[in-house]
Amino acid sequence: MELSRIAELAKQDAGRKFYSIAHLLTRAALWEAFDSLRKDAAAGVDGVTYADYEEHLVENLSKLHEKLKSKTYRAQPLRRIYIDKEDGRKRPISIPSLEDKIVQRATVELLNAIFEQDFLDCSYGFRPGRSAHDALDELGRVICLRPTEYVLELDICSYFDSIVRRQLMEMIEGRVSDTSILRLIGKWINIGVVDEGRLLESETGTGQGQVISPLLANIYLHHVLDRWFEDVVKPRLKGHAYEIRYADDAVLCFQYKEDAQRVFEVLPKRFAKYGLTLHPQKTRLVEFGRHAHHRAKRLKTKTATFDFLGFTLRCATRRKGKFVVHVGTMKKRLRRGLKAVANWCREHLHAPLDYQQRTLNAMLRGHYQYYGRPTNYRGLGKFYRTVRSLWRTWLARRTRNGCLSWPRFITLLSRYPLLPPRITHAWAPR
Repeated sequence: MELSRIAELAKQDAGRKFYSIAHLLTRAALWEAFDSLRKDAAAGVDGVTYADYEEHLVENLSKLHEKLKSKTYRAQPLRRIYIDKEDGRKRPISIPSLEDKIVQRATVELLNAIFEQDFLDCSYGFRPGRSAHDALDELGRVICLRPTEYVLELDICSYFDSIVRRQLMEMIEGRVSDTSILRLIGKWINIGVVDEGRLLESETGTGQGQVISPLLANIYLHHVLDRWFEDVVKPRLKGHAYEIRYADDAVLCFQYKEDAQRVFEVLPKRFAKYGLTLHPQKTRLVEFGRHAHHRAKRLKTKTATFDFLGFTLRCATRRKGKFVVHVGTMKKRLRRGLKAVANWCREHLHAPLDYQQRTLNAMLRGHYQYYGRPTNYRGLGKFYRTVRSLWRTWLARRTRNGCLSWPRFITLLSRYPLLPPRITHAWAPR
């Protein structure tokens, strides 16, 4: 009820500052935050897991609440791990301790009530009731139904690690003046990282992996890109322009090439003012849309494609000649998914067949759940067939001669079937 009142006040007055909201970090709020955390998430530097904390939950949350009230709460250093990227490099992920996750989650709920009233409709990432597929649906509508002929694909280098903390805090202070909340955020963004036993400190970034980082990243790009594009750029353009952003992945759509080139030239300067750098190879301007597709068909050439949120977007025509945008799984994402399947099959070569079947079906189900868009059945089929082939290859290692014929494998599949491809997302409403 109190959060609803805060949201109402924030919506009524875009310039209103909130001076006293820390008292809303109650025991009940901390309890709800704990319940919303993933039970199987990795532990922080203290090694405390969800199950460990849950054993004495009432006592632990009471102590945590007292530390917040008495201002004796201290954030713990982040634990650094690395995950593989599509290009072979490693992406650093910073894991906070469980208590830091709890307080951050409760704070995010509190700050969302304020900043959700400020965020624009073009922003979809890490916002309540919005998803990556909502962003893809809107992008399809813009390209198919609005005067769009050019698309500017943006890629920010190491975005979470490049955020200038001083400028971020100034943006937050535009809405929040509660010193207790500001102090908490300051602790989380300035805390060090433990990497292979060494405590490392940096002057920029928010630590990708922290519960609060997506909200902070949204606030930053809301000011750096969204508001600037809406209030400063669009009024100066000759034609129509649109933005669709999911976290740090964004595309800008333009009616005229001249407008697109002007924005393309000024964007690096705008981002540099806030410590951000656009990737020189991945940030590109492409001709994309109805007229570009018809021109390519007339000249018997191919229309350009671009990537967004793990999908490659292509111009296409339906049977009745209607222009549409088709999406397919990005080749890098397809390779990454298949590599994960191959590695799992190798590591669990001698596991029982029913266990292997359940796990592979879970991996297939997860892939279909995200990539199962109406125009991507071919990509789903390729993933399914390759997973099936990989399973056969690794099961053959269990035989004496290292061979498993297709007839024998088909018989095995009748007992342990794999989930066939399926579309999990409906066509976007127009």
